[in-house]
Amino acid sequence: MLKDFKKFIMRGNVIDLAVAVVIGAAFGAIVTKLVEKVIMPLIAALIGQPSFDSLNFTVNGSTVGYGYVLTALVNFLIVAAAIFFMVVVPMNHALALAAKRKTPEDPTEKKCPYCLSDIPVKATKCSHCTSSVK
Repeated sequence: MLKDFKKFIMRGNVIDLAVAVVIGAAFGAIVTKLVEKVIMPLIAALIGQPSFDSLNFTVNGSTVGYGYVLTALVNFLIVAAAIFFMVVVPMNHALALAAKRKTPEDPTEKKCPYCLSDIPVKATKCSHCTSSVK
């Protein structure tokens, strides 16, 4: 049983997932501090308060704190934007550069102009219809 557990833990995808969780947690901490210490103070400078948590209204003696939802929504949008601009955009850029660098391989086959079968590039006769090809 322990042997099977060790085999399971040492699979590549489990280790990749563990690394992703640790990096995600570290990235989340960076983004959280960015939101708390940079972006929300900038919002506070624009609208006068660093958090929307104090926004609420009362209905029949019950307080509805919609400001908490607004703060969570702003935090979510900032985190999503940070992930997009710090992870997705650079990754897409890197993939596009890699695709540009990849040189197309020389074809190894060509089509016979008579029967449209695939034949080797260097062939002078089609092996399917025996026609002469250039």
